[in-house]
Amino acid sequence: MQLEPAQTTPRLRELPNHQNHSLRANNTIRLNPCENFGAGIAAAKDVKDFFASARNGEYRLLKVVIEDEQLVMGGSKLASKTWDQEYDSCVLSVLEDDQPAYILYRLDSSNNQGYEWIFVAWSPDHSPVRQKMLYAATRATLKKEFGGGHIKEEIFGTTREVDIENEIIKLSDTAPTEIKDLPKRIPKDAPRYHFFLYKHSHEGDYLESTVFIYSMPGYACSIRERMLYSSCKNPLVDMVEGNLNIEIAKKIEIDDGDEVTGDFLYEEVHPKQHAHKQKFAKPKGPAGKRGGRRMIRAPGDEDEDEDN
Repeated sequence: MQLEPAQTTPRLRELPNHQNHSLRANNTIRLNPCENFGAGIAAAKDVKDFFASARNGEYRLLKVVIEDEQLVMGGSKLASKTWDQEYDSCVLSVLEDDQPAYILYRLDSSNNQGYEWIFVAWSPDHSPVRQKMLYAATRATLKKEFGGGHIKEEIFGTTREVDIENEIIKLSDTAPTEIKDLPKRIPKDAPRYHFFLYKHSHEGDYLESTVFIYSMPGYACSIRERMLYSSCKNPLVDMVEGNLNIEIAKKIEIDDGDEVTGDFLYEEVHPKQHAHKQKFAKPKGPAGKRGGRRMIRAPGDEDEDEDN
């Protein structure tokens, strides 16, 4: 059984790629027409130094904010997993509901200039209008300071929530499938969710285990598509286990369907235990000496003494 989410709203709602701002008729905002937003704002020296050191791949996320008319560091996070596994925990945790910010998020891919990055221009709905305009006007400056050649994609975010009502996960395909045919059912050019009924024997018992397989074929998919599938995965699993009462024996993430073999599934569902008890040899007594005489005789010792 294959499932795929409809291509609708990603985790960060995007703004149109232009500078037009629509205002409600009952809201009046007075701006100085001579005010030049973003003029003179540049990166502080420590920010430039941090940018240079961060390009070596050690950091997963950089947060930059505007303070005292200059770009300063607002935080950073080191990389520990793959970029799509860390996206939710890294990006969403540094976003503030009423304060714009710039987020630079490192991918695991690279080009001729080094690692590639996602540039998130965070401008929440509830932040002051002047702040929104200031960050919009300074966005190009930040890209220039960091190096536009490193930025693979830009995202303009206004809210961190997913619009669940507009996201639909639909059933793509269902058919009886043997293990040997499973790799053929996993697309090589598109992500999918799979629920596979794994029929097998373990320690003499016949078992039918439901295995959830999340296939993401490397960078053949767009970043937005990877983010969408990553964000919908856990809600789908929770719904299947909680609402449908289907117990999932193992959750697996793969890049290529060719990885899925009988041995692979068995080892995933029944991992080997590598814990071994340390064996200690009984210490030997001093050479040439007997130990002290036993105060308690073992059974049969009395008979031996009487014979002597």
